[in-house]
Amino acid sequence: MANLSREMIVNICLTLGMIALPFVAHAIDEPFYITLATRVAILALAGVGLNLALGTGGLVSFGHAAFFGIGGYAAGILASHAQSYTPIMESPFLLEGTNQMLIIWLVAIIASGIAAYLIGLLSLRTSGVYFIMITLAFAQMIYYFAISWPAYGGEDGLSIYVRNAFPGVNTLDLQNFYFIAFALLMGAIWLSATLKNSRFGSALQAARQNEERLAATGIRPFNIKLTAFVISGMMTGLAGALLADLNRFVSPSMLSWHMSGEIMILVILGGVGRLYGPLAGAIIYILFEFIFGGMTDHWQFFLGLVLLGVVLFARGGVIGLIAGKARHD
Repeated sequence: MANLSREMIVNICLTLGMIALPFVAHAIDEPFYITLATRVAILALAGVGLNLALGTGGLVSFGHAAFFGIGGYAAGILASHAQSYTPIMESPFLLEGTNQMLIIWLVAIIASGIAAYLIGLLSLRTSGVYFIMITLAFAQMIYYFAISWPAYGGEDGLSIYVRNAFPGVNTLDLQNFYFIAFALLMGAIWLSATLKNSRFGSALQAARQNEERLAATGIRPFNIKLTAFVISGMMTGLAGALLADLNRFVSPSMLSWHMSGEIMILVILGGVGRLYGPLAGAIIYILFEFIFGGMTDHWQFFLGLVLLGVVLFARGGVIGLIAGKARHD
């Protein structure tokens, strides 16, 4: 109970810190810090998605960049057609672009969910290193498709000239956009906690530990893992749509294996299976990029040293190191 209470205190401190940061940045007249905090919230949201599959279900996916990029391209394509006043598809159905975030998010979630379902149908029939390589292969297939898609920029990417709209909110204001991203992150964390503590979460953890025993109870492990994989992909796709909006740009780099690696690194840094692990990992990742990136192009070297230390000496990540011995469900 002591360990749990300590972890809850850490989680509360992280939440309060994220709430206070944009006000502090505004007070000291450093709006760039708000942009950094927004990137933290968006990457943490992608990490929450991966953590559901990895931390709860034991699904080591190295292809989550596919869902991240699909969400980003959904935002970019819809916004670009809204800016140019051209339909996405002429006939037999007339599909038009939009700059409304709520619609864009819905499309991004559905598109990434469909992709996760199709990829999961095949990749979840394997396990271990084969699962890792198949998810990576699918992500790379989508990456090369985006490169060879000249209608939407190909290798050069696609620009979004005006930030998309949210009802009643000035999204051009950095603080407003930050709190939109932060609210979605908190919603994803709440959903992740709810799923983990539900009967579904118990079945998913049982599938990770012993599929045969779970199957003996009449529950198909494949269906449980596929559902978790799809929900995970949806969360990551939503994060991709937010990052495209933040940068006002989407490119094939969002689909590359490097992006998959970044998401996995921040989950490992914060703590695999920890509720706030992705947020803690995203904070560390962005801080290293900001501090050491200004000194050298090889700032990842220092991040690698920290990651090595976490893997060797703090298996529960930073959250686990602070909260004490990792809890296993």
